[in-house]
Amino acid sequence: MNKVRGSAAEAVADIPSGASLAVGGFGLSGVPEVLIRALYEQGASGLEVVSNNCGVDGRGLGVLLAAGRIARVTGSYVGENKEFARQYLSGELEVELTPQGTLAERLRAGGAGVPAFYTPAGVGTQVAKGGLPWRYASDGAVAVASPPKETRDFAGRPHVLEHGITTDYALVRAWRGDHHGNLVFRRAAANFNPLAAMAGRVTVAEVEELVEPGGLRPDEVHLPGVYVQRVVALSADEAADKRIEKRTVRP
Repeated sequence: MNKVRGSAAEAVADIPSGASLAVGGFGLSGVPEVLIRALYEQGASGLEVVSNNCGVDGRGLGVLLAAGRIARVTGSYVGENKEFARQYLSGELEVELTPQGTLAERLRAGGAGVPAFYTPAGVGTQVAKGGLPWRYASDGAVAVASPPKETRDFAGRPHVLEHGITTDYALVRAWRGDHHGNLVFRRAAANFNPLAAMAGRVTVAEVEELVEPGGLRPDEVHLPGVYVQRVVALSADEAADKRIEKRTVRP
């Protein structure tokens, strides 16, 4: 039951090229920076990433993206990364854009063993009708477009069928965790982390504070250890390294 690994490098050592990854975080909040850096050092490439966004230039998943290690992204917001836009528009990167709430539910459903579900989000748009550019050709033409999705009426209202997401691995960050993999997230840093953790077949969590078994009250656990296979304790400096994506201060 002791899931603690000695280092982030050890925890991600077996992630192969071409693996699919669910990654927690929203902007730069709750991003598993240490695990991402360890994966960068490890060298895996051709990764298929599922995450709300792909970091920013030089931080978060932006580190892997800039190195050309990511082949495909399923996400909902990509507006803060210029390198992401360049790779997508030049045909180097395949991108599946998904409504944010739908993406959250696809991850949760995959982790809960639900293969698919219906939602009204996206009905009447290219999300349902198909035709969203997943990949561009080098000449700017659409090389791969999204397929049409099944729709069905419930109580007289149309809904679109969306599939649950599972991935080979998941990388997440938590505020506190114990040796069994039980995790507690703090405030906005929870965001997509619990959902990404549920979706991964092998979930690796970096935790800012590691406690002994019994150190977490059962009613404060946000994600039970059944969803987590590996835990990495961060150093004090690693835990404190939190960047603000857009700092707004009073004049």
